[in-house]
Amino acid sequence: MKTQETALLFFLGLAIWTLGTVYYAYLGPHILETTAWRYWFNFVLSPIISGVICIAILRWRHVAPVNWATAMLLLAIPGMIGEAAVLSHLGTFMPRLHAESGGRYAAYLFATYAIVLGLAEVVSLRAAK
Repeated sequence: MKTQETALLFFLGLAIWTLGTVYYAYLGPHILETTAWRYWFNFVLSPIISGVICIAILRWRHVAPVNWATAMLLLAIPGMIGEAAVLSHLGTFMPRLHAESGGRYAAYLFATYAIVLGLAEVVSLRAAK
């Protein structure tokens, strides 16, 4: 991948993370501090939506499948770094959430990153064969 493409994917990842963090900062209590059904529904839905968005970006940018793992890391790294800061200062960045919801929010994040990065790795490995 070219340097320009690498930078674009990184900044798109930063934008996605920012939008997602703002979304959960405002609507998190309605998702994380609600019924078990709503929580688990959103727990499943969040990685699916994130995966669809990321795959759409990779297809839009015509990233070769062999490069999907690298490209997906570029999309994910800004959020992974940003979420470390958010989770370590949850009360500052997400004052509407109770401190106890930090674990639930972190579970969403881990599941989403694991599924999206795992999918990209599978695609890259298959393309390399």
